[in-house]
Amino acid sequence: MATCPNCDAVIEFDEEDLDEGDTLTCDECGADLSVTGLDPLELETSEDEDEEDEEDDEDPEYDEDEDEDEEEKEEEEDY
Repeated sequence: MATCPNCDAVIEFDEEDLDEGDTLTCDECGADLSVTGLDPLELETSEDEDEEDEEDDEDPEYDEDEDEDEEEKEEEEDY
């Protein structure tokens, strides 16, 4: 038994059948949960993992405005 990290509802399941990386769905809020640890049992919402992946993909030195300025300069040079 564990609690949903999204809504704190009690989730019942057979812990012997779980492996790290397995997914569950909370019956109360419908959140997709991933098993991130077994001893102790840890659950994380899949949305949290997706956000972390997106943050990892972002380049902290990338400046979108800088790219737009360069494109404008190139267009001006073409004329």
